[in-house]
Amino acid sequence: MTRELEQRVLTPAVEAVTSDGRKQRWEKHKQERRAELTTGTIEAVRALGAEAGMDDIARHIGVSKTVLYRYFADKNDLAAAVTLAYVESTIMPRLIEALSGDIGDYRLVQATISVYVETVSSDPNVYRFTMARPSASRPVAADAEKIFAGALESTLETRFAARGAQTSGARTWATAMVGATTRAVEEWISSPDRTARALTDELTMMVWSSLVGIVQAGGDPEAFAANPPKLPPA
Repeated sequence: MTRELEQRVLTPAVEAVTSDGRKQRWEKHKQERRAELTTGTIEAVRALGAEAGMDDIARHIGVSKTVLYRYFADKNDLAAAVTLAYVESTIMPRLIEALSGDIGDYRLVQATISVYVETVSSDPNVYRFTMARPSASRPVAADAEKIFAGALESTLETRFAARGAQTSGARTWATAMVGATTRAVEEWISSPDRTARALTDELTMMVWSSLVGIVQAGGDPEAFAANPPKLPPA
C-alpha cells in the first residue's frame, strides 16, 4: 500500500521534471542551432548577394530548406535574426568604440560616421539583407537605430553640457542625425555613385554644421530662431 502511494505521488512529479528537462534541452539546442544557421546565412549572403532565397541559402550552408524552416518561421524571421547578429557583432562594437574615443569634437563626428560607412561598404550584401531590408525584419533594424541614437544622445549631452549649452533637445538631434545618416547610407549602398570617403565627408559636413549651430545658440531653440545663422548672399 505504501509502495503504491509513493508511486502515485512521485510518478507525476518525475514525469514533470523529465518533461521540463527535455523542454530546456530542446530550447538550448534550438537557440544554438539558430545561431549556427544565422552565422551560415551571413556567410551565404556575403557570397550570394542580398537577394539570395531560402533555397540558395540552404544549399550554401549545406542543409535542406526544411531545416531552415524548422528553426525560422520564414525568410523575414531569418532576416531578423541575421540583422540582430550583424548589429551586435559588427556594427555596434565599432560604433561604441568610435563614440568612446578621447578625441576632439570634429574628429569624433568624422570618425563615427566613417566607421559606419566603412563597415557598410565592406559588407554591402549583408547590410542590404539586414538594415536596408524593407520587410518584417525592419523593426529589428529600427531598434538598432534607437540604440545608436541613445549612444549618440549620451555623447551630445556630455559635450554640450561642458560648453554650458542646453541638452533638452539631445534626443531629437541624435535621432535625426542617426536617421539621416542611415537613410543616406541605404541610398548610397543601393547605388554607390561616389566613394565611401566622399559620402563620409558629405555627412560629416551636414552633422558638424548642425552641431555648431546648436552650440552657438546654447542649445536653445528660441535663441536659435531669434538669430539663425545667416547664409551668404546669393
